[in-house]
Amino acid sequence: MAKRAREVVDDIDESHSKRFKASVVDRLSRLSDELILRVLSYLPVAQLIVCQRLSHKYQALAGDDQIWKQRYYERFVRPRAKKLPGSKEDGSADESTRLASKASKWLGEEHLIKRGVKMNWKKQYKLRHNWTRGSAAVSEIPVAEETSIPPVLVQMHEKVIYTADTNGLRAWSARQEQKMVAEISFAPSVSGSPPTALAIDSQTCNTTSRISVGFESGAFSVYVLDHAKARFFCSYSHVASSKGVISAISISWPYVVTMTATQLLSLYAFKQPPAPAVDQDILDPPRLLHSLKSSTIWPPLSTSLRATEDSITISVAYALPTYLSGWTVGLQEVKVSPTGELIESRLAAAISRHYRPLIFSFSPLMQHLSAPSAIAATASTSREMRQIHSKPTSLSYAHPYLLVSHPDNTLTIYLVNSTADSLTIGAGSRLWGHTSSVSGAHVGDRGKAVSVSTRGDELRVWELEGGFASSTAKKRLSGSKMSVRIRTESRRSRTKTGRDQRSVMQDSSTRGTGSFATEQRPDQTSELTLTRGWVGFDEENVVVLKEQSRGGQALVIYDFT
Repeated sequence: MAKRAREVVDDIDESHSKRFKASVVDRLSRLSDELILRVLSYLPVAQLIVCQRLSHKYQALAGDDQIWKQRYYERFVRPRAKKLPGSKEDGSADESTRLASKASKWLGEEHLIKRGVKMNWKKQYKLRHNWTRGSAAVSEIPVAEETSIPPVLVQMHEKVIYTADTNGLRAWSARQEQKMVAEISFAPSVSGSPPTALAIDSQTCNTTSRISVGFESGAFSVYVLDHAKARFFCSYSHVASSKGVISAISISWPYVVTMTATQLLSLYAFKQPPAPAVDQDILDPPRLLHSLKSSTIWPPLSTSLRATEDSITISVAYALPTYLSGWTVGLQEVKVSPTGELIESRLAAAISRHYRPLIFSFSPLMQHLSAPSAIAATASTSREMRQIHSKPTSLSYAHPYLLVSHPDNTLTIYLVNSTADSLTIGAGSRLWGHTSSVSGAHVGDRGKAVSVSTRGDELRVWELEGGFASSTAKKRLSGSKMSVRIRTESRRSRTKTGRDQRSVMQDSSTRGTGSFATEQRPDQTSELTLTRGWVGFDEENVVVLKEQSRGGQALVIYDFT
């Protein structure tokens, strides 16, 4: 009887299962594609990813560019727009879709919706999502087998990495193939002098790029990279100068500005060649438009050049020692006419809110302290103050952001206000998050920044847009939500269907708590690298120059695509 009972139960379960399966009706697929798209537009990102796995039809519909454009706007643009004064968005999907079509609502990202530009919005969403999570694939490009003094110079522009050392000038692709694009040896007149400064003209067209290189001998050269031919051409090579080592250089064609170690600033203007001339032609010697001598500019420093029809503006951001008070930062703007006349020169310095007198020795300071205060001023406090006001390890300036890194595991961000009447630097805000000394940092004009530790084992991405004047920004600053640590994985281990695909489904970002996905074994400790202070990034990659303990140097590329 027991056996027959089990058979009856099995028959009932089987018939129930069959009836349940037969009752499932796919009503959604009966709708038109337009209605299905309307339904999908209300789904969250995680469910859109699931829908794409159902069939070829849903893969195309759930990957519709307009849906992902709306999702991109809602997550990465609209939160910034809502912070603007007078914003009255109601939060509805229709309102979001309407605003996403207006270039004025994209707040510095208008280039994504230019007419005639085909944008893969799901790929763009995934890219920004990986940035917010700090998820990147890592790879290396060896650039030197031995340690070079001075170190290899690196700059990055439009997905091309430029390096300069005693062997010459080279260009590497930052895309997935990561191959050398072109290389050239330096001219015989400067081949015996190592390069000390490197700059790329950001205003050049897509077919060519201009590069300026400064040398230890005081000479400088201008090169042109033809992207179609994958070749470098030397346009001009300036003779060596007795003015000293070129410590910084900038180029905005047809102008080049150099800064020497003796604090001499020189502005040169090249004569524009006639229309039939080509980029690889040898240029005539430039004309020295203006030069200035300073006695207050100290490294690290950053120079930038901005040219208009009426004037040329040179900006020099630098470290500034102060009397008995450690270090702060300064900025000088020099405006020169195209004929070489000095229009104006303005100076500004910053005083941080953490700015306190530095105790170089107890004797001079104790006579200004009361007895209890003097007892409290211990040797540990002295060491702390020395660290707080020690010389910055790096400096990066992209108006209006001025970012400084320190050896005490912190950074400081300043906002520069430049108007027709005044030039000021706001009080600095300390950025906490690193667990070791910061050797380099780089900030972009939209407020995104990347910093790297001295050991090279900790990279952080910072969102600094707007500064910290508002109460909301101050809460973010105090809550350590300003940065995310980059978590790396080997490029070979990343696949389209593995962890990389699943990460898009996780719509929430993890800030300040990330850790490296790749672990180093104890026997690899001796191979830990040191960063040479240079770090750069673009929309898809972060590039760091590292040096191994045995002397080799390499470019480490973190790919967020």
